[in-house]
Amino acid sequence: MMSIKDFIETELKSNDVVLFMKGTPQFPQCGFSGQVVQILDHVGVGYKGLNVLESPDLRDGIKTYSNWPTIPQLYVKGEFVGGCDIVREMFQAGELQKLLTDKGITLSAPASA
Repeated sequence: MMSIKDFIETELKSNDVVLFMKGTPQFPQCGFSGQVVQILDHVGVGYKGLNVLESPDLRDGIKTYSNWPTIPQLYVKGEFVGGCDIVREMFQAGELQKLLTDKGITLSAPASA
């Protein structure tokens, strides 16, 4: 059986943008996860949402992996970007869109906030 750390690393290697969240992109189950989903949808980036509520191991494991105490957590090309407040501030400043395009990720929406 794969360890939770191996699972996280496999997901991060397999997907350019990964959001560890409460709920799913279609049905976020907390306001902070919902805000990050709205931002990612607005900038038009494809991403994989992983529901930490389905697995206590994943919920605890991602906090240990990132050394970050809260959910949601956004990763781009395997790098931890931040939680809701950081993602929101980066989006409002145009930094999130720049980070994504700098990493070679195609956005389907205009890059302006």
